[in-house]
Amino acid sequence: MRTARFALDPAFTIGEVNPRLFGSFVEHLGRCVYTGIFEPGHPAADSEGLRTDVLELVRELGVTAVRYPGGNFVSGYNWEDSVGPAEERPRRLDLAWRSTESNRFGLGEYIGFLKKIGPQAEPMMAVNLGTRGVAEALALQEYANHPSGTARSDLRIAHGDKDPFGIRLWCLGNEMDGPWQTGHKTAEEYGRLAAETARAMRQIDPDLELVACGSSGQGMPTFAEWEATVLAETYDLVDHISLHAYYEETDGDRDSFLASAVDTESFIENVVATCDHVGARLKSTKRINLSFDEWNVWYQSRPDPHPVEDWQEAPRLLEDVYSVTDAVVFGSLLIALLRHADRVTVACLAQLVNVIAPIMTEPGGPAWRQTTFHPFAQASAYGRGQVLDVRVDSPRYPTRKYGEADLLHATAVRAEDGSVSVFAVNRSQTEPLPLEVALNRMGLTTVVEHSALADADPDAANTLHDQERVTPHPVEGTTLRGGTLSAVLEPLSWNVIRLA
Repeated sequence: MRTARFALDPAFTIGEVNPRLFGSFVEHLGRCVYTGIFEPGHPAADSEGLRTDVLELVRELGVTAVRYPGGNFVSGYNWEDSVGPAEERPRRLDLAWRSTESNRFGLGEYIGFLKKIGPQAEPMMAVNLGTRGVAEALALQEYANHPSGTARSDLRIAHGDKDPFGIRLWCLGNEMDGPWQTGHKTAEEYGRLAAETARAMRQIDPDLELVACGSSGQGMPTFAEWEATVLAETYDLVDHISLHAYYEETDGDRDSFLASAVDTESFIENVVATCDHVGARLKSTKRINLSFDEWNVWYQSRPDPHPVEDWQEAPRLLEDVYSVTDAVVFGSLLIALLRHADRVTVACLAQLVNVIAPIMTEPGGPAWRQTTFHPFAQASAYGRGQVLDVRVDSPRYPTRKYGEADLLHATAVRAEDGSVSVFAVNRSQTEPLPLEVALNRMGLTTVVEHSALADADPDAANTLHDQERVTPHPVEGTTLRGGTLSAVLEPLSWNVIRLA
């Protein structure tokens, strides 16, 4: 096969990686919370009921901002139900997932969970703009963030949380363009409500960071028009607009599935263009950034292997088992986010545990890493710094959905100490891909490591009974000579090449 090539030069960069790019998402959906992160009585549970085995994996994953409590769930969420003594909290119907919510895990427990992950874990709170509005958002903000001396802040203290939660990053609703959303609105209706809510929240604290709802996907019939209308109302009041995208293999079309990030990059670039058009029309010097706060591989068209009856508590929902192929696509989506780090300043992998997640658990049993765990953990560990401008010259292949796509999808990040990590995917299902990278004025002399996630069986997965079936392995033969990096990428593989 023809060699794929690109050049790196420290003078040509995309932008600095915001740590929030490695965020995740905890929604009251299925077993994400209950028997996921929270399981009192489990052998590994701490005194607050948090599973310490899951906490250890979350830290290893390298998660930063954690979006909460939804998702579709938030559009029927009464935050007041989730505070105070757990035994006194009401049980409610969750319309989004047709489940029963016990509220045993609530706002205070969420903040406690973040604290136990570590200082890198930042809250990202969503407010209900589906069935509620301005007054309820203000009440939640006062309870969470005001130090003391008011009814709601003193109530928080009475509930055992003396210190304010310090939530800086807030989502103004969720997927309000979607007809499935409780309280679904037109762009005009939502834009006006989001503006009113943002304006009021900033009266309490002008320095909040606010995320307006963008489209639930590039395929929505109102896409782009929705963003333009919402931003016309909110441009000076919000900092980010959201993007959501999920991908799956359909009709056996694996070639298109492997090129899913072509759509991701198009989506990002189209939203950026829309944001900048609105800014130009308003003659504003402000720049709206992107919060890609739901993204993943999700097999929505497959029948759920765990059919459940309505109104169960914490049923098994959306527990996708991820293969090597899924992990390669997942890594490619991470590459797409990094390649647009100048504008994508928040991103949340949906979700964290059990529900289309990198971490799986069994009630009363173990926790383990799915195949998708590894690309995220490696990108979070080695993908901090300046993203270098990568323009690939690659062999191409035809796809049904996206036309001709590059076999190589790649980016590179230069850390503060001058070391560089190359992240690369080979989309060929059958052929290794030779790679050469010209390192212009980079000062690099050593290949520290080349690891790959690949397998002879593209459908291999990690399961309860074979938890370490798929892990990254070292690749031999990668060299750096005369300013040129030479490597061979295995078929259908996610690769990390670290240079010093």
